[in-house]
Formats: sequence, C-alpha cells, structure tokens
Amino acid sequence: MNPRPLIAIPARFSATTSALRHAAEVNARALVEAVWRAGGEPATIHPHAPGGTCDPAEAAARLARFDGVLLPGGGDLAPYRYGAGTAHEAVYDVDDEQDGFDLEVAHQAFALRLPLLAVCRGLQVVNTALGGTLHQDMGGPGREHRHVRHPVSLTPGSAVAGVTGADKIEASCYHHQHVDRLGDGLVVTARAADGTVEALETDGTAGGLFLAVQWHPEDTAHEDPAQQRLFDALVRAADRER
Repeated sequence: MNPRPLIAIPARFSATTSALRHAAEVNARALVEAVWRAGGEPATIHPHAPGGTCDPAEAAARLARFDGVLLPGGGDLAPYRYGAGTAHEAVYDVDDEQDGFDLEVAHQAFALRLPLLAVCRGLQVVNTALGGTLHQDMGGPGREHRHVRHPVSLTPGSAVAGVTGADKIEASCYHHQHVDRLGDGLVVTARAADGTVEALETDGTAGGLFLAVQWHPEDTAHEDPAQQRLFDALVRAADRER
C-alpha cells in the first residue's frame, strides 16, 4: 500500500492544554482529521524562528521532505509585519516566533512549488508574505466575522469554485481581520456579502496548487462535501507532486 502524502502543518503555540502539564504546540483536531479523511498524513511541525526570524535554508530543508503544506488558523500577525504602525487594541495572541516561521513557510512553499492550502490566519500570512496588508480590525461586534456562518460567493471559473463544485457556499468564520491590499500575484476569488475577501489564488505565475480561504472549512468538512473537497484537493495535488 502506498504511504499517505505527508502534509506539513505548522503548530500553534498554546499556553495551556487540558491534558498536559506544560505549554504545548497544537493543531485543531478537526483540521488534522479533514486531512486524514482526504487520504493525507497530517504532520505537525515545530515553529522555529528565534527572535522572530526563520532561516530560509533551514525552512527549505525541513519542508523538502513533505508533499504539501497546510497553513492553519491562529492568532493575529504582528502589524509591523505588514508595515502598520501602532497595533489596534483588538489585536491578540501575537507571537513573533510563530509569525516569522509561518511567513517563511509561505515563501518556501511557493519556492519549492509545494501544494499549499491556507486557512484563515494562513490566508493572511500568505498575503503578508507576498507584500500585502491587512485591516487590523473589521469594526467590532456586528461587523466582525466571529462565530458566524454566512454565504460566500465564489468567482466562476476560479480554482476554489472548481474544487468545491459550487458558486456559493456556507462558510464558518472566526476572524476580525481581513485583507486590505493584495499581495503580489494574488487575485480575489470569493467574497462575503459585505465585500470581505474570502478566498485568494495566484494569478497563474506561481505554479502548483494554491488555495487560501478566510473561513474555516475544517469546522464543517465532516458534514459538508464542498468544504472537505478543499482538503481532498490538497492531498491529491501532494500525491501527484511527490
């Protein structure tokens, strides 16, 4: 039997967990189970970026053993990473080592032409890595997309529409930031009714599979085939590339 394609998922730092006596590095169970259902082998990898800087050669060497990458959700990026000044009071859970590692993973995934799926924070990481910016806060309760399921319209002919097999989907969202200026080579391929950018793809110059969604497909992938197909596409592409 062929081994499952190996999917690298950067860990998220967690100050506490229910079962461990120490601070931990974690990934959401729903996320890794969605990769497993797709036929992949999810592998949590340690974020190593001392002082907030990740060595490119080290990151490239670590990722070279993998068949695909999934950049998951998490806390906010430090605003200085995209050229902003003072952090908005709503910015939370910033970790400089996490930021440095995730940003370099995004760079190296493109450089190595590894299939890449980016979720929520992951989308914001890729946009920032490619020179884009973020709105630090969407305007507080009533305007932010926390604990919300809402319809998202997908651009006809886009990769995300082709993968999900839909032109509109019900998205599970948890974010208070969103894309402002697009990163180099990125195009918007989905929006919420209020205009919020909900998916990004490349303009075709990067090569390989790249899908980025602002929502959390893992929340409903176990019951919604359209959401599960995002993970299926990542694993299929990883299987082809290895």
